[in-house]
Amino acid sequence: MMKQKTYIANPGRPTHITSNEQYEIILDRVEELLQVVDNDTPSDNKYSVELELLSNLVADYEEAYLPVIQPTLSEILRLRMVEMGLNQKGVAKLLDVSPSRISEYLNGSSEPTLKVARNMGKKLSIDPHILLGV
Repeated sequence: MMKQKTYIANPGRPTHITSNEQYEIILDRVEELLQVVDNDTPSDNKYSVELELLSNLVADYEEAYLPVIQPTLSEILRLRMVEMGLNQKGVAKLLDVSPSRISEYLNGSSEPTLKVARNMGKKLSIDPHILLGV
């Protein structure tokens, strides 16, 4: 019977990232490890364990110091227009509003009604949190 390996935290290893320089170095190491670890790599493999530990450090650092800023409705609407190959008139027709109303949404001077927001969510796949500004 094969003995299960137990990994004990190394006191010399960092428990959190303290600088952007450390973050960049650890990111480089994560990239290296991603080349040797795949879905078939056993979870007790030394590279898999190292990848797990470093990935957690990176995730904690990013959550604390590099938060993802939620896009505005205007930004998402512009993105969807490009993705779907639509202009303002096309979006207006799809949502059953005037092109000038779309222009107001794009420049941030107006917010959609609940009915229009519901249509945007369904027809343009825009997250309700973005539509409601929360």
